Amino acid sequence: MKSDIHPKYEDATITCACGNVISTRSTVKSMHINTCSACHPFYTGEAKLLDSEGRVEQFLKRYGKK
Repeated sequence: MKSDIHPKYEDATITCACGNVISTRSTVKSMHINTCSACHPFYTGEAKLLDSEGRVEQFLKRYGKK
C-alpha cells in the first residue's frame, strides 16, 4: 500500500434535519442529511403501501379482448 495517498479515516458526526445525531467514522468530518432511520416513514411505520388490487382487472377492462 502506498503511503500518503489515502484520506484520513476519523470520527465523524452525521446530523439529520430532525435533530438526530449519529456518531460514526468516515473521511468526512461532518455530514448533514434530510432523513435518517429515526424520521424516515419506512422505519417509523408511517409508510403507506399502495393498494394494487384491481389493477389487472382495470388493465383487462381497458385493453382486454372484446
